[in-house]
Amino acid sequence: MINRIRDIRRQKGLTLADVAARCVPPTTAQTIGRLETGMRSLSLTWMNRIGAALDVDPQLLVKPDHSATPNVVARLTAGGPEALTHPMDAVLPTEFGGDARLMALVVDAGLGEYRAGDQVWLRQVDPAEYSRALNRDVLAPRPAGRFAFGRMIDHLDGRIALLPPGIGQRQVVIDHPAWIGVAEMLVRKL
Repeated sequence: MINRIRDIRRQKGLTLADVAARCVPPTTAQTIGRLETGMRSLSLTWMNRIGAALDVDPQLLVKPDHSATPNVVARLTAGGPEALTHPMDAVLPTEFGGDARLMALVVDAGLGEYRAGDQVWLRQVDPAEYSRALNRDVLAPRPAGRFAFGRMIDHLDGRIALLPPGIGQRQVVIDHPAWIGVAEMLVRKL
């Protein structure tokens, strides 16, 4: 089993010390780090303590090696969407189940209607379904591992046009993207 403590902790914007302090009874950041990396065995007791500290169901902390868990595919920064430097699992709500066509976009900097800390959950669709995404926010892959994110305002002959969030943004045209991720749910911390 592989644990997801690090991914969940990072998505929640917490440090090792934050999680250690939230544990009941409190522990050390070093102990949390060892549990994250697998250098220390993650017992049922530790799963419950860390689950409570992260405010998630303890079952979300572990996953089988062969799991098809959806991934966070990009971050939305002030300069637009950026690919991640390393893969990160997404913590999706249970109503989405184990759908392999799901992915997430994490908002690092407020842009347009999106605020820092938001997560946008997207469903991947194939080219035949692009017309259903008109007037919806979508994430689309671009050459060299880059992404574009915005409202899909046009779809013609395999090209799509996106209007990025924010005032004064220019439309982005992408020629024959292999897929697009259509926004289905916005998760915002209260």
